[in-house]
Amino acid sequence: MSKEILLDVQHLSHIFPLTKKAALKAVDDVSFEIRRGEIFGLVGESGCGKSTVARCIMNVYKPQSGRILYKGIDVCDAKEFGKNKRMLQTTRQMIFQDSDSSLNQRMKVCDIIAEPMKIQHMMPKRGSLRAEAEFQMYYVGLDAEYLDKYPGELSGGQRQRVAIARALAMEPELLVADEPIASLDVSIQAQIVNLFKHLQKEHGFSFLFIAHDLAMVAFLCDRVGVMYRGKLVEIAPTKELFADPRHHYTKALLSAIPVPDPRKERARRLIEFREEDFLCDGELIQEAPEHFVLGRRKKG
Repeated sequence: MSKEILLDVQHLSHIFPLTKKAALKAVDDVSFEIRRGEIFGLVGESGCGKSTVARCIMNVYKPQSGRILYKGIDVCDAKEFGKNKRMLQTTRQMIFQDSDSSLNQRMKVCDIIAEPMKIQHMMPKRGSLRAEAEFQMYYVGLDAEYLDKYPGELSGGQRQRVAIARALAMEPELLVADEPIASLDVSIQAQIVNLFKHLQKEHGFSFLFIAHDLAMVAFLCDRVGVMYRGKLVEIAPTKELFADPRHHYTKALLSAIPVPDPRKERARRLIEFREEDFLCDGELIQEAPEHFVLGRRKKG
């Protein structure tokens, strides 16, 4: 894996106004990097700000403050974005949780996969848009017979494969997947995660994988960031995070992973994390090589 940084998120904050006087701080001073060819996992319970981070990275939301550098370009700067619009729209792709709403129900699968290439006026490598769509379908494990079907005729797992094929047709350098397996059956989840692992190895793209299933994150990711109430509380290489969690919230999260052995499951001790113990004004401090934990710097 390259040490070159592809995506650099610096002090990202985003607020959603609720009323004239009230607002929700969904993301609070979040910073992390993704290297070329790396799979970076972002985990945490629902509502912790993971999806908001993804949408800021992909310019769906304009952040309140902070910078997001992609290949050194500040994508939050309107002038910078305008100058590099075509490159940013083709080399960054996103896969959403709900394939039902992210795929146009009135379009056939072939047209769905080919649509981004049409919009960007890209010449298909394989001669025609249909041939390109067929190739991408084969790549994600679907037969060509599905090309003339509508999303409503497919299963949830098949629809998600179509969404993956559409994203990969653009040959992205960065793929952002926002809870892409959450709405699928457990057996299909495993198939999709295995597919991601295989495709990333083949294509070598950088991958931001957002999930709350820790077992899948442990299997897929090189490094993991743990979020709680809009803040990153811990970042570490995956093996190290699971073997030696440092933040109390991470320990509580990992203690909740079910154990397949019934006897061990009965003996499993859950670690409690009290919200009042959360250090909301801390900063990420390096405690070991590449291992950062939210805390306060010691004075002197």
